[in-house]
Amino acid sequence: MLGLFGTLNMGARSLQTQQMGVEVSGHNLSNVNNPNYSRQRVEIETSLTVPVTGLGMEGTGASVSAIKQIRDQILDDQVTSEFSVSGSLASQQRALQYAQANLGQRIDRQSSGPDAAATATSLAGEFGLAEGITTLFNSFQSVGVNPRDNTERTVLLENAKALASKFRQTDTRLQLLKTTLDDSLASDVTSANRLLGDIAKLNDQITDAENRTSGSANDLRDQRQGKIEELAKLAKISVSRSATDVLSVAIGGTTLVTGKNQLDSLQSYDAGGGQMLVRTVTSGMPLAMTGGSMEGTISTRDGAIAKLRQDINSLASLIITDVNTTHAAGFSLTGSTGANFFSGTDASNITLNSALDGSPQLVQASASATLQGDNQVAVQLAQLGDKKQPTLSGQTFGQYFNRTVADIGQSLSSVNGQTETEDVVQTMLTRQRDSLMGVSIDEEMTDLVKFQKAYQASARIITTIDEMLDTVLNMKR
Repeated sequence: MLGLFGTLNMGARSLQTQQMGVEVSGHNLSNVNNPNYSRQRVEIETSLTVPVTGLGMEGTGASVSAIKQIRDQILDDQVTSEFSVSGSLASQQRALQYAQANLGQRIDRQSSGPDAAATATSLAGEFGLAEGITTLFNSFQSVGVNPRDNTERTVLLENAKALASKFRQTDTRLQLLKTTLDDSLASDVTSANRLLGDIAKLNDQITDAENRTSGSANDLRDQRQGKIEELAKLAKISVSRSATDVLSVAIGGTTLVTGKNQLDSLQSYDAGGGQMLVRTVTSGMPLAMTGGSMEGTISTRDGAIAKLRQDINSLASLIITDVNTTHAAGFSLTGSTGANFFSGTDASNITLNSALDGSPQLVQASASATLQGDNQVAVQLAQLGDKKQPTLSGQTFGQYFNRTVADIGQSLSSVNGQTETEDVVQTMLTRQRDSLMGVSIDEEMTDLVKFQKAYQASARIITTIDEMLDTVLNMKR
């Protein structure tokens, strides 16, 4: 039998057990708003039993065997994977929004049939490239109506300068956007290196704590999971665990962290032509990004935005070539000929020929050196605005630009749709994880009352034994 003192010890163990339950519930409640926290539970088991002759085994109460963390590794891995997807989409969305804003155009769509996306797109803006192109060729038309009117010629030159300025501004903005995206990539690389170091450090702390206590370092594991999920937003990662629970992290197939050791770190580098990519520092291994904000930045920068800039440069280059070829064959009011209308090669350096600036009489609108009222070249220049260009897939200058801007709008619309879908998936997984691992205030309050009542009952056991011991002592007086 336990005897009075054995029973007293059993009551003391019970007090400690219920007190531990209160402490764990209090810890849970303290972290109810901590997104990286997974709730904990005390694991209570019966203490060792003692044999009682003729009666069998007698229990000695209960004790806490462990503080268990409620965590589902499969759900954690799914949430981590979705963070990589959402990180990529958010980066793509942000870059495309910047690109669209840099065009200085507002896209208006009118759906009227299966080809509405291609044919019913109109652009609006205070003075964007769409308006500038239309205004330029309308100005050529006005000069054709009044070929000897210097006022119309002056308006033409001003409109040409405005269009050239808009091309240069657009190209500069897109170049600055590329620089911004490169800076964003470098910033993500820095953040990823910091997180890799944090994960390696937490691996070491977890191993040390669990070796010393023979229990689970729950709070440190929560912190590590939070760091892993932050890293997943930056890059698609692969997390593996050995048979001895050593955690490793790899990016692009290259292991960067194993246990407490950070094997390598990341750096952005110029892969040629100003294309910034990511590789490892020590091995110099280029990494193929398949998710996360770094992948979204690279794919959008080198995809939709690079194509946008290339298309605008191609458009500017063709306008320069066609207008110059037609204009050079004409004659000015002074009889001069052979002058180009534009200078430059593409959107980055297109300007009005400085020889024409301030000299409207030098606009070569006539097909004759002697007939000042002739307007044949001006009419030909005006007709270029409606000419379907073979090198632009049979589209006019205006149609090609509309198509270019519509492509950016369509890319953004597609990413927006994917983002909405991803938000639904991520919300569903997060809620599912929270329902299992999140802290429920109602449940914790119930546990607090339960442990409180058990603590009071355990205290009553000790009080009762104390009274019994007092009775025994009094019997010998």
